[in-house]
Amino acid sequence: MLCRIKRVVIKWRFMDISEIYRRFPTQKDCIKLIEKVRWEGRPVCPYCNSQRATPMPSEQRHHCNLCKTTFSVTINTVFHRSHLPMQKWFMALLLLLDYGAKISARQLATILQVNKNTACCLKMRIRRAISDQEQRSLVRGIIESAELRITGEFKNEN
Repeated sequence: MLCRIKRVVIKWRFMDISEIYRRFPTQKDCIKLIEKVRWEGRPVCPYCNSQRATPMPSEQRHHCNLCKTTFSVTINTVFHRSHLPMQKWFMALLLLLDYGAKISARQLATILQVNKNTACCLKMRIRRAISDQEQRSLVRGIIESAELRITGEFKNEN
């Protein structure tokens, strides 16, 4: 079943986008938020769906005790295989959900202080994530945990 976002309204509870750097000063803080939203405190192996995982804090990864693989919280998410700091990802999420198509890749690149091509890839990955049901819940959880409210109507298309 495909769901398409018909209308999304975001109400900011804080005014300055630099608030992200104050609330999430390190990469570890961002990872903790993603873990909280995605797994609700219990890591789940993406390979075997086991909850028997041991954290590896030095590498920000987890080791599955059942299938003996290691995995990160970002696997199978919009953040996977990205070298961009999570704070910039969070800012891009907020900007794209707030301004949508009104913000260009050049404007996004200027705000995030990244290359134009990087900003274009960010836009594409975030749009793709919002159209995917599982990814949408992760994006929504991150935004709501960052103290933003998202309301919207979803149109079902079969």
